[in-house]
Amino acid sequence: MKAIPMSTIDTTSSRTLMNTANNIHLTRLLQFTDSTCPIGAFTFSCGLESAVANGIVHNSDTLKEYVRANAVQAAYCDAIAAIHAHRAAAEDNYGMILQADKELLMVKMNDESRSMLRKMGRKFAELFNSITPTPVSMQLIDSIRNNDTPGCYPTVQGVCFASIGINEHELFISHQYGVINMVLSAALRCVKVSHIDTQKILFELMEEATLLYDDVSSHRLDEMHCFCPELDLMASIHEKGNLRMFMS
Repeated sequence: MKAIPMSTIDTTSSRTLMNTANNIHLTRLLQFTDSTCPIGAFTFSCGLESAVANGIVHNSDTLKEYVRANAVQAAYCDAIAAIHAHRAAAEDNYGMILQADKELLMVKMNDESRSMLRKMGRKFAELFNSITPTPVSMQLIDSIRNNDTPGCYPTVQGVCFASIGINEHELFISHQYGVINMVLSAALRCVKVSHIDTQKILFELMEEATLLYDDVSSHRLDEMHCFCPELDLMASIHEKGNLRMFMS
């Protein structure tokens, strides 16, 4: 029987270890991006409930445009903060993490948006530290609990992802997926659309989202902007609503 060269065994072992590491990495990304992740995303609609009540969203086409507006707004605001928090965590620059977190909260124009970011951020930080605590994630949850920083979800996500080796491009895609999926999940409860309709929209808008990364990642932190009058108006109307299924 012909002996197998040690170099072949070593190469095979290295490939196996690499594949295993990549698979573990993928499972972490999937777990923390999944809609079942218990951070309360299902309680928010990003103003969709008001848009439906006012006849702005009433079918799959109008829903797609509304979700697209939310995704673009999130990309050029929340995702910029997430990316800068990720970079700061990778560079061990805790002061910049706090700056990104506070500046993100300041650019939000309505109470419901600010409340949503803080509640989801705190829940995610607590969940992450219960599962796989890292030095920077533990430092961040302490800062949130001591009210030293608001703990906005995108910045918390950026810090936590950086601490377990998820890169910033994957962070961006994960963040955009979360935004799109959150609104579509709410749509199934308040818009006359099917699961197939929402999955088609998710498929198409995620393809668009991937194309935004290069531009978004080049923006400075002070270039965050969230100006979208229709979305801000729907959020303001929702704040004063008497009957609501969602918190935003």
